[in-house]
Amino acid sequence: MERAEQFFPEKEVISRTLGGVSTFTYREIGKRTRRLASALADLGVNRGDRVGTLAWNHHRHLEAYFAAPGMGAVLHTINIRLSPEHIVYIINNAEDKVLLVDEDVWPLVEKVRDQLKSVEAFIIMTDSQELPDSEDSSLYSYEQLLEKGDERFEFVKDLDENEPAGLCYTSATTGNPKGVVYSHRGIVLHCFALGLADTAGLSEEDRCMPVVPMFHVNAWGLPFAATMLGTTQILPGPQFTPKLLADFIESEKVTITAGVPTIWLGLLNELESGSYDTSSLRAVLCGGSAAPLGMIRAYETKYKIPFLHAYGMTETSPLVTVSKLKSYQADLNEEEKLDVRAKQGLLVPGLEMKVVGEHGEVEWNGEDMGELMLRGPWIANEYFRDERSEEAFRDGWLHTGDVVTVDKEGVIKIVDRTKDLIKSGGEWISSVDIENTLMAHEAVFEASVIAVAHPEWQERPVACVVLKEEERDRVSKEDLMAYLKPQFAKWWLPDDIVFLEEIPKTSVGKFLKRSLRDQLKDHLAVK
Repeated sequence: MERAEQFFPEKEVISRTLGGVSTFTYREIGKRTRRLASALADLGVNRGDRVGTLAWNHHRHLEAYFAAPGMGAVLHTINIRLSPEHIVYIINNAEDKVLLVDEDVWPLVEKVRDQLKSVEAFIIMTDSQELPDSEDSSLYSYEQLLEKGDERFEFVKDLDENEPAGLCYTSATTGNPKGVVYSHRGIVLHCFALGLADTAGLSEEDRCMPVVPMFHVNAWGLPFAATMLGTTQILPGPQFTPKLLADFIESEKVTITAGVPTIWLGLLNELESGSYDTSSLRAVLCGGSAAPLGMIRAYETKYKIPFLHAYGMTETSPLVTVSKLKSYQADLNEEEKLDVRAKQGLLVPGLEMKVVGEHGEVEWNGEDMGELMLRGPWIANEYFRDERSEEAFRDGWLHTGDVVTVDKEGVIKIVDRTKDLIKSGGEWISSVDIENTLMAHEAVFEASVIAVAHPEWQERPVACVVLKEEERDRVSKEDLMAYLKPQFAKWWLPDDIVFLEEIPKTSVGKFLKRSLRDQLKDHLAVK
């Protein structure tokens, strides 16, 4: 933040809130950040205390990103899409002292506030002058606090680089969410990694729009890196739509944007139904789960938008790999290039990896499967106050739970989560490969493949498919099965294809296979 104030004071942050779109310079953001830190100190926040946020992507949330760590406290971004029970668990586990809450999220927090054991103050982030309950002494207005704050407040100067700066919890597909602590050192080095030409190549001249929520792995670290580099930031705010994103890309000349595949599937539908100028985009950064090959092809060939496939997780800050062609791969034909781009890519400099299968480390031949293990300066080494650390962190490595192959070029391809791999007749089937092939079909909007118990083969794959609206009366399961047959061995083919109105998703937009299995268990019972 100090660097942005000093070298890029006139560069801008364009922020959408419930009240509309506002523009702030880094000079203004810096002053407001110091006022917030001053106000938090007046409320009793001390070094090491956790400051929780339940907020969308906007300028106030960005200010909290720097105010809390800048005063030696810990920024704790809370996923507002989690269940109330998980939100209560997270806040109590972290022992948050103060919560900064968006006005449209306040009703959710208000319902559970009596269960929050450590919270002493609630700061409502709103454009309005009115608070939900002005007589509540623990409720504060963000803007009123800033008015009283000191814009000359000095950030802590004697921080150790290994002190905690941030705290984020996993999205909890099973059990309670797990907390991951980010150090000042890890965040700064991760910022440098995002600026490398062979990763995201983020720079001062970019106009960056993080669509991935600021409550999910710190919006993949982009707000930190963009501020450090003086990048213009476009923050799309609450309850955005694909149309709003397309409008922002056109009007604000966005050069790089980031989000999960479901975001880009929605935007692709919007681009196909409207007329937008997306020529400013130099990269769409996609992670969170594997991006369908058909979607990558549509962005790159139809809309001439470079598609950057990446991989990471909450425990890795999150950047681990980015898929880019090597210079000598320019001679590959278009399908071969797309095949490389659809993989998760090369390990980012600064990290180490190994891939371990049933019989030790696997050969880099693009076929042998193993679990990806990682270590490095922005990779976590334990969970926050959680006994499950022993399971995930062993022998100095993070055991990711992701099954991958590595080809002779060192390119990683996620095959599946260990828990989602399908074992049929003693052989492994990748649900991700079948999903991506189905989503390459022009009639398919979304597809998720799950394992179903089988008395003879142990498990068999079943595909759950959402067709594009205009295709729902034209395409049958037989059509899709015929499409799959030439592309897979017979024993890989799904036993059934089930058409759904929608596929349930996690709080961060990934397909929720556990819910699918529960939803369809009667339908899929082997007869």
